Amino acid sequence: MDYNELLSRHDVRPTSVRVLIYKVMQEYHNTFSLSDLEAALDSVDKSSIFRTLNVFVEHHLLHKIEGGDGVTQYCLCHNAHVCDVEELHCHFYCERCRKTFCLDKIHIPVVKCPDGFELHQVDYLLKGLCPACSAKA
Repeated sequence: MDYNELLSRHDVRPTSVRVLIYKVMQEYHNTFSLSDLEAALDSVDKSSIFRTLNVFVEHHLLHKIEGGDGVTQYCLCHNAHVCDVEELHCHFYCERCRKTFCLDKIHIPVVKCPDGFELHQVDYLLKGLCPACSAKA
């Protein structure tokens, strides 16, 4: 994958730090947090990672999710365009292992807002036990 071209396509200047952070984010199959990236990128300071995450969210490379434990989570956006509300997917927070999973195949139900309201983002978080934790119960 040409990360420089991908970032440029989203109007993000492909600095070496941004490319490195994006490469590491590719390794996560579900959501990840700022702390996860800090642990994986010990050579990059926290403020650089935080600023990069914000740039990636603004330029639609990442989705920002409020996790079930109050920690902000992120997941990669796999669309080459700004996602419509209808394209957003649900997330599941496991109350035992405290992981947040992307439920890519389950889309957020469309809610019609009253006239005058302009919808920009919808967060849909399900809580319970993931398959691994429910098998242990």
